[in-house]
Amino acid sequence: MRFAISLPQTVQSGSFDPTAMDTFLTHAEELGFDSAWTGEQVLGTQPLLSPLETLAYAAARTRRIRLGCAMLVGPLHNPVHLAKTVASVDQLSQGRLEIGLVAGGPNRMFSAFGVDPAGHVARFGEGLRLMEQLWTRPRVDFDGRFWQLRDAAMEPKPVQQPHPPVWFGGSHPNALARAVRSAHGFIGAGSSTTAAFARHAEIARDQLRRQQRDPSSFTLAKRVYVAVDNDGDKAREWIADALERRYGYFGLTGLAAVPVAGTVDDCAAGLREVVAAGAQLLLLNPLFDELGQMHRLAAEVLPRLA
Repeated sequence: MRFAISLPQTVQSGSFDPTAMDTFLTHAEELGFDSAWTGEQVLGTQPLLSPLETLAYAAARTRRIRLGCAMLVGPLHNPVHLAKTVASVDQLSQGRLEIGLVAGGPNRMFSAFGVDPAGHVARFGEGLRLMEQLWTRPRVDFDGRFWQLRDAAMEPKPVQQPHPPVWFGGSHPNALARAVRSAHGFIGAGSSTTAAFARHAEIARDQLRRQQRDPSSFTLAKRVYVAVDNDGDKAREWIADALERRYGYFGLTGLAAVPVAGTVDDCAAGLREVVAAGAQLLLLNPLFDELGQMHRLAAEVLPRLA
């Protein structure tokens, strides 16, 4: 069982606080977290820093902890630019980067990015194939539906070869089949319930059997929005408010069943349920008092999962 922590990306009061971020990163390493992760939200009312730029900053302030992003919406990115950025951050972190990709649902504002939503899944697959070639080949000839390259070179390559681990997200059975076929692992969305993740994990395990893939080569993970307090009701109220601020812009409501929140005992029980559902990596995501919450999770909650 591995534990990861979400990096705070919210810019409070309109100005980034490097001291607070440096302190968080130092403590995350000292507490022994396996990895630290960002997420992507380009449009929205929350003042969130971009994920890969944040990881580049984190790479300069850390030495051991792995750094990941879950999830980039692949079809919204030019794969040539994204391949270059991923390779650069992997270099800056000296080979500690992990990258999460998702095709994205049909309700996203694809028009803001010049993308036809009707072809977003095909665009996702083609973009990944192009990035993998740019990461691994000295010269690339690529004749795709969306992108065409002739004798194209991209340097430097990532430190990790053939490339940084790529995780997939999504909820449709086809997305889980793609993950088993092409990805390092699957990360369940923070906005999904434990029960939904259990269904996704079962589909993934079935696909591992169908595709005859070694289960030890594929990791199941879950982002978990979490809040712990001596007053369980207060923890649940705080996380509910934070989720409303995070997702209200997108019209998502009724998220009360999503987080793991409450007292230390409540949180330990809730996280045990996620593990029982199939999670091998827990990506813990506090949404307020991130430093204090991380310490309480590490000192009081996670030891109860051993």
